[in-house]
Amino acid sequence: MNSRLHKNARTTLAIRRELQAQPPSVSNRELAEIYGINRHTVAKWRRRENMEDASHRLHRLRATLSPAQEAVVVALRETLLLFLDDLLAVTHEFIDTEVSRSGLNRCLHRHGVSNLRALMPREEGAPRHKAFKEYQPGCVHLDVKYLPRMPDRNQPTYLFVAIDCATRWVYVEILEEKTAASAGGFLKRLIDQAPFRLSKVLTGNGKEFTDRSCPPPGRSAPTGERRSTGTHAFDRICANHRIEHRLIRSGISRTDGMIERFDGCIADVLATRRFDPVQTLTAKLK
Repeated sequence: MNSRLHKNARTTLAIRRELQAQPPSVSNRELAEIYGINRHTVAKWRRRENMEDASHRLHRLRATLSPAQEAVVVALRETLLLFLDDLLAVTHEFIDTEVSRSGLNRCLHRHGVSNLRALMPREEGAPRHKAFKEYQPGCVHLDVKYLPRMPDRNQPTYLFVAIDCATRWVYVEILEEKTAASAGGFLKRLIDQAPFRLSKVLTGNGKEFTDRSCPPPGRSAPTGERRSTGTHAFDRICANHRIEHRLIRSGISRTDGMIERFDGCIADVLATRRFDPVQTLTAKLK
């Protein structure tokens, strides 16, 4: 018969059996003197119905990250598909500088996101371990998101986001206008800040990005749709820097799924926190 017995246990199974067989008239102090053990140990085994040592595993895990921080880490893992070391660098930079690599790995295991390959998207009917599409740095997705109006502002603000497909490098700005001039200025600053040369940009069909549109597959262009005039501020900047400007198909959000997931994380932040000055919101987003 296999029984769990701690290697440093002061009592044997036979002693524990004898303690449990003692009548209530015999005090714990008397039994402690007879067996040469602490009376608290005697009381413990007299209360128990079995004679095996219980697990010494902590009932409360000593985790560095709070539950809210763990939720952010899991969201980053699922959204940006970062390797463990890359995720650790991001966690140290923006969330908690004290978390260890092993602690972060245990967090991913607890939440079922430790297998990065299983998180990668795949088409229906395709092999489960199909390789994720590879990109070279410089293929960037751009999007703009409306932000709640701040009490210290009389007008709404907009979050412009850019994510590189290959490196998951992110660049964000909060601007007061959602116009072609704002988008063009954002693109110029993005070109200056990016640690690589931009070769392609993928944007939506909004007027801030283009004066042309892209119909969904199987549908003809709507009546009155215009072709690119070549005079749009965003297209001119792309042409001057030899950047290919691509548009997502209307109504097909999966084409821009990476930035859609990132926007979802931003939406969660905005829905669960209240920001008074716009500077506080800017600091939190960065």
